[in-house]
Amino acid sequence: MPDMSYSRAYETYASTEKLKQAYPGITYNSMPVAGTIAKGDMTWSYPYKNDSAGYAQSGSVKNPLMDSAGASIDMVEAGRLYLIYCGICHGAKLDGNGPLYNGGNGPYPAAPKNLMGDDVKQYGDGKIFHVATYGKGQMGSYASQLSTMQRWMVVAYIKSKQNASSSTATQGTSTTADTTKGTTGIKPQ
Repeated sequence: MPDMSYSRAYETYASTEKLKQAYPGITYNSMPVAGTIAKGDMTWSYPYKNDSAGYAQSGSVKNPLMDSAGASIDMVEAGRLYLIYCGICHGAKLDGNGPLYNGGNGPYPAAPKNLMGDDVKQYGDGKIFHVATYGKGQMGSYASQLSTMQRWMVVAYIKSKQNASSSTATQGTSTTADTTKGTTGIKPQ
């Protein structure tokens, strides 16, 4: 077994023609085997394709991070991921007014989707994940920037912000805080 003791060295980015000559009959295309999952990525697969039927069906998919027993999502990390990858367009307040749009004064002429809008609040987890995975309209795919787990974390972050604003809106402004109690005598400037 000379190849086991002294294996042939191949350059990482070298042509595969030498491999094909050394091992006739072997097909090598430098792509991972079908079904391969990246190390550290979720084993859960997303079943829908990038077409209108897949987009329509995606709304029924639940966030697997929320469904698994005892799952805890680091919302600080999810928020950080959102701000890095999504906030540049959709804004820190999820209102569609990020630095690239900037109320129409930024370099991006089209307004990104307002993630706090009533229509988006009705989206299921899977629909937001589908858009992050494949893109929609002017938005491109973020599947190469964010792992499956990270995209689900961002979905959970968006949903938590939407739910927080919904609960605040239903409470209304009927309760007013008494600011005179517990003061330290320091006047605000």
